[in-house]
Amino acid sequence: MAGRIPSPAYPTTPQNSPILYGDKELYAKIGKISQNEDSKILVESFEVPIRSGKAWVVKKGQLCTLSTPHGPQVGDLNIFSLSNPRERFWASRTKQLHASHVSVGDRLWSCLPYMRPLATIVGDSLTDYGVDGVGGRVHDLLGTRCDPYVNKLLSGDDFDFQCHSNLVRAVLPYGLTEADIHDVINVFQVTGLNKDGKYFMEACPAKPGDYFTFFAETDLLCALSTCPGGDLSVYGWGEDSAKRMLATCRPLGVAVYEMKHREEVLKGWKESERPAYKGMHGLKTPVFGE
Repeated sequence: MAGRIPSPAYPTTPQNSPILYGDKELYAKIGKISQNEDSKILVESFEVPIRSGKAWVVKKGQLCTLSTPHGPQVGDLNIFSLSNPRERFWASRTKQLHASHVSVGDRLWSCLPYMRPLATIVGDSLTDYGVDGVGGRVHDLLGTRCDPYVNKLLSGDDFDFQCHSNLVRAVLPYGLTEADIHDVINVFQVTGLNKDGKYFMEACPAKPGDYFTFFAETDLLCALSTCPGGDLSVYGWGEDSAKRMLATCRPLGVAVYEMKHREEVLKGWKESERPAYKGMHGLKTPVFGE
């Protein structure tokens, strides 16, 4: 029927809302703290230079803010459990449980068999962007990182400035390899699907000082690439396009904070846990003679 809006495949109900979104009052309080410099203590801050990547640690209960201090710039973010990097951000399931583009209140979930929130988004200065005139939204889970393999495939060029390559270099000091890099959340990136279902990207709308903040539900290793496509206003393929995109590239800011009065604020909160699935995927120990 024309005009019909299909129901979500993973609907939010009164029973599962606390699981999908946690304690909304608590996260609203944390969100307010994240925007108040007097309510938090800076643990670490740095800028990720253009066309590069960096990894860092965020401990459970801490806040992490990604920002655009110099204007529009897209960032590709990977997240791992610090104690077990096999547990990593799962973009596809997060997209199903929440939406194709995430914002305040949504959680960033880990892969199987862990399946728990790694982080909860508590701050986003671009919430008013909404849906633009061509159906684009910000903070994308539809796509993934640019990489030298697809670039070679489509352009024939060897070009090393790619988000995948930036992330590979970023995690090497932590004992990880290229095989550990996974689908990203494209922070500050506007994307959508056109009428033919084709993926499209629009120019980044961020201004100096825009931010995206998440709360760590467990100890995390994060890695961020400042996309070599910059703000995506002249995105294209091949070496010539890469040269034009350079003028649109800007650093991204990263800051990690501890909340003041943390014990009081987080009273009743506990580190996220795996689902208590005890099955064996239908596999049973054979009983001889049956």
